[in-house]
Amino acid sequence: MTAFFYLTIMKSILTVCSLLLVASAAAQTDVTLFDRHIDAQGAYIVEEFVSLLKIPNVAYDLPNINKNAQYIMGELTDRGISTQLLEHPGTPPIVYGYLESKKATRTLAFYVHYDGQPVDKTRWKHDPWTPKMYDKSLADGGVEIPFPKEGEKIDPVSRIYARSAGDDKGPIIGILAAIDAMQAEGIEPTSNFVFFFEGQEEAGSEHLRSYLEDHSKLLEAIDLWMFCDGPIHQSRKPQLVFGVRGVTGFEVTTYGSNRSLHSGHYGNWAPVPGQMLSSLIASMKDENGNVSIEGFYDDVDPLSTYEIESMANIPQIDAQLKKELGLNDTEGSETLYERLLYPSLTIKGINSGKVGTKARNVIPASATASIGIRLVKGNDPDKMIDLAEKHMVKQGYHIVREDPDEATRLAYPKIAKVVRGHGYPAARTSMNNPHAQHIVSRVQEVVGEDLILLPTLGGSLPLYLFTDVLKKPALVVPIANHDNNQHAANENIRIENLWYGIKLIGAIMTMAPE
Repeated sequence: MTAFFYLTIMKSILTVCSLLLVASAAAQTDVTLFDRHIDAQGAYIVEEFVSLLKIPNVAYDLPNINKNAQYIMGELTDRGISTQLLEHPGTPPIVYGYLESKKATRTLAFYVHYDGQPVDKTRWKHDPWTPKMYDKSLADGGVEIPFPKEGEKIDPVSRIYARSAGDDKGPIIGILAAIDAMQAEGIEPTSNFVFFFEGQEEAGSEHLRSYLEDHSKLLEAIDLWMFCDGPIHQSRKPQLVFGVRGVTGFEVTTYGSNRSLHSGHYGNWAPVPGQMLSSLIASMKDENGNVSIEGFYDDVDPLSTYEIESMANIPQIDAQLKKELGLNDTEGSETLYERLLYPSLTIKGINSGKVGTKARNVIPASATASIGIRLVKGNDPDKMIDLAEKHMVKQGYHIVREDPDEATRLAYPKIAKVVRGHGYPAARTSMNNPHAQHIVSRVQEVVGEDLILLPTLGGSLPLYLFTDVLKKPALVVPIANHDNNQHAANENIRIENLWYGIKLIGAIMTMAPE
């Protein structure tokens, strides 16, 4: 056999093997592809993440919000994704991307928000938009380390600290890195993908509904929405979540005299708004933390049998959390996840006079509390505030919408001004949905039996716009560590969770076709 003939045969064999590998990859790609990409490009991925984190992203800061949108749009375009900037005057834009797969029969959508919570820089260890890396969490005594250079090994327990590191820019980098890994090895996604990046989620998604309605034709082919937001389970096990709680709330102000009074001259005679407000709020919950407002729990939708079974498989982490959070006791006798299945009422803040060195010997003229209500499936946001107002009336309060005038003050012994907030209902997708089941199966191939299936997340997202308005199933696909300090100072993401996000998103993008 001549050398030429031998080489010809070998090339033919290699070509056939290559075709078989491509065919196999088209069916379902081995997720080690993404491990290889992370090992080779880890420093570059971190560098790209840092570049995005450096752009301030508070929703009301439109110039910087637009910089974020342009940056994300450019990154998608560079990867060959068809992109559009969906805009309404004076509002944060939506970055829309579409990645078509020629033979795909389904269309999946990734939703991520690129805006972040406002910051109080005085509470941060460093500027929130100057990302820094630490060898471990600050709570555990983490020390700042330099960002990795090309080829350097990156410790998975190290963390990046910056606003939106954990909530919610991480999944954006996860999507980009997963696409890079696939393109580097010539792997085509097995579904069509829509990328939908919102810039106003942390400000209440006020304009999201109008965006969805105005651009419904871009979204009508979507079979399932995946929301990349929120943390993985507190046990550090991965989870998929099939619903979120809704949210609403109100502010209530109680009144004493029409001006602040000297506490020596009038104390023990004039009503004290702070004490009135404290008593009113205390009447809304019993000693076990259960809400005492009549009808508050009446409209809760029950779980299905499958959802109840999934709850039984959730790791018990209450003891761990109490130790981690420095709590001797908690509200109610149920576990954390049992409590999340019911609506909650929380005091977000109280204001009346000053404290500490600024305290004065006065009886303030008023006291105000901000009350948050988390909703579960079945709760109507407006009705829940109605119930709270009825409770206040039963406590002897006359409700007003503006500060009371003198005639009103003289007519009623107890007055409460209630300013109702805007909110949205909870949403939940059936765990038996076939598209969701495909996601579950694929993620289990990545993480094994550790995967937790949770009926609802404790936090809130405007998921109802997708499940109830667009009539599409949706699930939450979280990647961040549970101790990422989202919404708070020193927000962070654990490198291991960033890597997990890349592998999770990549696995979904390459799962077996229908």
